[in-house]
Amino acid sequence: METILVQITNNKALKLLQELEELQLIKLVKKDAGNSQKLSEKYAGKLSSSTVEKLQHLIQQSRDEWK
Repeated sequence: METILVQITNNKALKLLQELEELQLIKLVKKDAGNSQKLSEKYAGKLSSSTVEKLQHLIQQSRDEWK
């Protein structure tokens, strides 16, 4: 079984998909559109401050290497 994402551009297409679901040919899985959280908000506070400092140091070091 394969899952694909389809963007509906017309209500007629949605009706056709719903009819295919009624015939048990496909299963519609609704994507939660309300969960459009920014990645920075989603992962805020997930790293310890010592890890963040080490990463910042490594990033700065790699930038300095390109100069």
